[in-house]
Amino acid sequence: MPNRHEDATFGSRLLSSARFWKTVGIIAVVIVVLGGAIRGFVIQRFTIPSASMQPTLEVDDSITVWRPDALSGDIQRGDIVVFDGRGSFVDDALPTPLQKVGSWVGLGPRDVYYVKRVIALGGDTLQCCDAKGRLLLNGEPLDEDYAPNPASAVEFSVAVPADTMWVMGDNRSDSADSRSLLGRPGGGFIPTDRVIGPVIGHGSSVD
Repeated sequence: MPNRHEDATFGSRLLSSARFWKTVGIIAVVIVVLGGAIRGFVIQRFTIPSASMQPTLEVDDSITVWRPDALSGDIQRGDIVVFDGRGSFVDDALPTPLQKVGSWVGLGPRDVYYVKRVIALGGDTLQCCDAKGRLLLNGEPLDEDYAPNPASAVEFSVAVPADTMWVMGDNRSDSADSRSLLGRPGGGFIPTDRVIGPVIGHGSSVD
């Protein structure tokens, strides 16, 4: 017959064993490291806080951001991206290297992140607007079926510097975006190295 007293004693010894707790600690660290690696190098999740991207994205929508494209610098016109707004939309100093690493793995304040659409990249010219209310990208009308017409009530004409981007919300009448920074240091141009990643899906879907 099994000796229940011996079984109980063995269980107590196991729980009090330094080796057991060391193993538990290692497993916990591995889980944390893997979670951070996934957020830092694969995907991150964010929640939409405002109406600036309506109707494409609604308030409280959950979005999935794809990190590899940002890490490789593969950001395209038309991408919806999440970026760190410190030094541009947020009047804080530029993020330190440690803060940048923290943002990659989902650590640090969440209210410094913005979600907007990339309209123009380094080397592009952008102007508002032609006679039909469309933006002119490199002199050509931009077809924006996601945005209202006219494309902006604020007129502007800019040349986008290298390694930066010009971003706008789809809800042009209710969006603080690059237009809001005209005349301020940086001129509304956001460094592309601040991008956390493009949005690849929202809700339960991944596009």
